Amino acid sequence: MNSLPQRSTDFELTTSQDGFALSWQQRLILRHSAENPCLWIGAGVADIDMFRGNFSIKDKLNEKIALTEATVSELPDGWLVQFSRGATISATLRISADEAGRLQLDLQNDDLHHNRIWLRLAANPDDHIYGCGEQFSYFDLRGKPFPLWTSEQGVGRNKTSYVTWQADCKENAGGDYYWTFFPQPTFVSTQKYYCHVDNSCYMNFDFSAPEYHELALWEDKTTLRFECADTYIALLEKLTALLGRQPELPDWVYDGVTLGIQGGTEVCQQKLDTMRNAGVKVNGIWAQDWSGIRMTSFGKRVMWNWKWNSDNYPQLDSRIKQWKEEGVQFLSYINPYVASDKDLCAEAAKHGYLAKDATGGDYLVEFGEFYGGVVDLTNPEAYDWFKDVIKKNMIALGCSGWMADFGEYLPTDTYLHNGVSAEIMHNAWPALWAKCNYEALQETGKLGEILFFMRAGYTGSQKYSTMMWAGDQNVDWSLDDGLASVVPAALSLAMTGHGLHHSDIGGYTTLFDMKRSKELLLRWCDFSAFTPMMRTHEGNRPGDNWQFDGDAETIAHFARMTTVFTTLNRISSRRWRKTRLPVCRSCVRYSCTTRTMPQPTP
Repeated sequence: MNSLPQRSTDFELTTSQDGFALSWQQRLILRHSAENPCLWIGAGVADIDMFRGNFSIKDKLNEKIALTEATVSELPDGWLVQFSRGATISATLRISADEAGRLQLDLQNDDLHHNRIWLRLAANPDDHIYGCGEQFSYFDLRGKPFPLWTSEQGVGRNKTSYVTWQADCKENAGGDYYWTFFPQPTFVSTQKYYCHVDNSCYMNFDFSAPEYHELALWEDKTTLRFECADTYIALLEKLTALLGRQPELPDWVYDGVTLGIQGGTEVCQQKLDTMRNAGVKVNGIWAQDWSGIRMTSFGKRVMWNWKWNSDNYPQLDSRIKQWKEEGVQFLSYINPYVASDKDLCAEAAKHGYLAKDATGGDYLVEFGEFYGGVVDLTNPEAYDWFKDVIKKNMIALGCSGWMADFGEYLPTDTYLHNGVSAEIMHNAWPALWAKCNYEALQETGKLGEILFFMRAGYTGSQKYSTMMWAGDQNVDWSLDDGLASVVPAALSLAMTGHGLHHSDIGGYTTLFDMKRSKELLLRWCDFSAFTPMMRTHEGNRPGDNWQFDGDAETIAHFARMTTVFTTLNRISSRRWRKTRLPVCRSCVRYSCTTRTMPQPTP
């Protein structure tokens, strides 16, 4: 066995008669031999079908080829590995350190006909894996594959549950354990290294095998980055230095609960008075129906025309000023689509701001008994126009925040201004949507004053999204899609570098005879007091659900828990501002028993 010398002591690459091994800071990263190759390439055709944000994804795979031969040559800053199988099939791996001293692997199929990559990273049988964005069913990802594709999270998310079966029968909407709004090709190993793949294609990270992790990519090239640290805290600091760190939260977020209310100006006032008079600390009103209501069979939905609806909310502008003087903020709602039957869509279509279909016409997506246009955020003029919608119709109105919803619905057969395949842009879309909101605040001088919160995300969301929320949980206790699911969601996202996360108090999705009970609302309220934000949601069928003002006991409970929230979060906020470590942190940070967290002591 030969060892190739290298200036950096972080590298070690050893060669053998038919392979090599690459280590980085004493962690074995790649192990290759003719019998056990680390690289496969192939060719396939994606078959992706979307219905209301739920995706059926298949790969028409034409070939998958193990590259058994590897030739290593030395470069001034690393190594070049030429993989091959016979005379005509090959791929190239460049091993180096980037400008920040991270291990960088640049992988390229030499034949562009081959658009699939499978790379096996070395692993130990007792490794545990965390991250991959926001994962609702599992915190430790070892033992399972995790496809990475932003989508609806599903209703039920467990193929053995009755709710999931009903949702699948109705709209193929049941989902599975890996469905998520916020996937990310980043994971942390208990060997105390992270791996980040710099790509937005469809991927599948399979942690099932004891000796390796197999990363599958629907692309012909990619870049991987690795860093190591002695502690998880130091490792997360390095990861957030790579991905970006979240902006400051406004101070008012820590002043109490944000009440989710619908129904008009006076309904908001009445419910606000009821809660405050009972001693509940209230920081704001979140009225998602500020732009109007659209009733569907799913329930009560928002009119996707991002303007103040003065019929439903008379004198809202003056009331916002009054509430703000009283220390109560007003929050609204927006998403990156425009309803096809409303004037904002007509304006966008007139100027060519919508994504196109194969004929060159505007691509209208079916969102559940209505259609909407996709604002093409890759078009600089469309991007600036939509940013102005936020500035003029929301910030100028006096909104102190909003839900920046959706971002997962980009169809893969749409055509975009930048010419990039929508299959590649699909995962990148949520981060682009986050950037649009962020720049609206930045350009109006409102960073640190206004909050927006999102459910969809991807690489890049960390530096733009001021807050994440867990999306549309069921109004139940289930492990995969109820109250229990938001715990691994928050912790896995924290291990991916996104440290500010909360959920709808009481859940949202009210279908298939599910109804929010009083007990569920109270327990969710308890949980939320220990997260960075407390915010309620009426759900898609408010009349079926127990609400925060359901009785005197419920109101008194909110008074008690908002006091807990305001006391604790002042402390955690100061700590977060100083360190940028996640507010919700797992036992990974601490010395734990095998039962609580199966891993070695940090």
